[in-house]
Amino acid sequence: MSSLAHLIRLARAGFVFAREGVFSMIDPANVPAPARVGLYLAHMIERPGVDNKPGRLSSALTTLGPTYVKLGQFLATRPDIVGVPIARELETLQDKMPPFPQTEAEAAVEKAFGLPLSQMFASFGPSVAAASIAQVHRAEIETPEGRKAVAVKVLRPGIERRFKTDQDAFVFAARTAENFSAEARRLRMIETAATLRRSVALEMDLRLEAAALSEMAENTKDDPDFRVPSVDWLRTARDVLTLEWIQGTHLSDHDTLRAKGFDLPQLGRAVIQTFLRHALRDGFFHADMHPGNLFVDDSGRIVAVDFGLMGRLGPKERRFLAEILFGFITRDYHRTAEVHFEAGYVPPQHSVESFAQAIRAIGEPIHNRKAAEISMAKLLMLLFEVTGLFDMRTRPELLLLQKTMVVVEGVGRTLDPQLDMWTTAEPVVREWMERNLGPAGRIEDAAGGMSEIGKFMGHVPALLSRGAALVEQLDVITRDGLVLAPETIASIGRAEARRNRWMTIALWAIAGLLAYIVYLLR
Repeated sequence: MSSLAHLIRLARAGFVFAREGVFSMIDPANVPAPARVGLYLAHMIERPGVDNKPGRLSSALTTLGPTYVKLGQFLATRPDIVGVPIARELETLQDKMPPFPQTEAEAAVEKAFGLPLSQMFASFGPSVAAASIAQVHRAEIETPEGRKAVAVKVLRPGIERRFKTDQDAFVFAARTAENFSAEARRLRMIETAATLRRSVALEMDLRLEAAALSEMAENTKDDPDFRVPSVDWLRTARDVLTLEWIQGTHLSDHDTLRAKGFDLPQLGRAVIQTFLRHALRDGFFHADMHPGNLFVDDSGRIVAVDFGLMGRLGPKERRFLAEILFGFITRDYHRTAEVHFEAGYVPPQHSVESFAQAIRAIGEPIHNRKAAEISMAKLLMLLFEVTGLFDMRTRPELLLLQKTMVVVEGVGRTLDPQLDMWTTAEPVVREWMERNLGPAGRIEDAAGGMSEIGKFMGHVPALLSRGAALVEQLDVITRDGLVLAPETIASIGRAEARRNRWMTIALWAIAGLLAYIVYLLR
């Protein structure tokens, strides 16, 4: 698509933002003078009465459609780009869309499997939830034990084409921003747009969501307070995902949970510890743990659904997270600073001591407040803000972690307003530290190192053999001098002639230009 087409699409989005009063949320003092003119013009076309309307940005994104809803949810993980107040508003953005027709859903299922709907499902009910990319239907299948309820997720028809068009415009905007702004380059806008594209592409292949469910099921099979729905692989394809139907209570339905005798504060602690356990132990976590995606089954276990957005942390990121949290818990700010440098997140030209001082400015105030007033998510958000002063480049995987922690912490506090985040987190963090950084962890690291050395030594004979063969070939080539084929010599001659011809033309052009300058100066 041409640049003009991208500009037209972005201009339409800008008009909707202006009409909904989104640009009024921007402080003119924080933008360059030329941009203030644009803010003034945008203010002139606002709809009456939107100045103080809550949720203006969410409303505008919903108006613009599915791609922009996904963009808003993604930018909720990037307070470094949109600012903390806007990021917090975007955290409440709900991915809810009108359902597409039942006939289209049934046709999509039949197309995915190449079979009549009746051969796949005993019944196929209307949509029970609709989002930007897919919607969910309650259906039934025949089993030896009788009919069994399942949840069937169906991709929206034509959604890929629409997302591609909008995302191409986002990439164009990001590239333009980086061409003109050093700050945009520091924030890696092009990479951010590319990350959004990859994230949505993964969500549009429902087989990958099924794989994420399967992986998390293996990771959590021994967890006493968490589980995920089982996947029906026979009824799962690229555009259709069939899962166990969860018969449970929404985690947000506090009255029903109390009536069933569940301990709400204990559920709040379980949500926090479950998330941290998945992030630290497994390096694989559900990155959209809002109450609508969490249920409590009759045995009291938390059941998560909607695995379209997942987060991963490598060993380095997991160690970083654990040591950061432990450093704040124990007030060891110097060690917390060292972790940033060891991970390569802060450029080495900065001072560890200066960075530790900045971290102390974040950590000390929390130790003078009640535990219920301390927000772990807010602390990490402040930490990421400070790292901008030390040229720390954006780490998308850590920002997704921080965004999820904000949501999880919010869920925990709705279940227990007096939730002590640090006391809740400490056992999980300490267990990981002892397991991975204590004696057992060092033994495993040493064993892993010996294994790598063993693999390398196993390749040494082949490397030596290839090296000897290469030396022998070089000896043959150069023994009687390097001989070139006639075709090669002719090709080199032609290239040299072209180079000389262009060199002559360039010299004559320079001489002519100098003569013209001399003539003008006479």
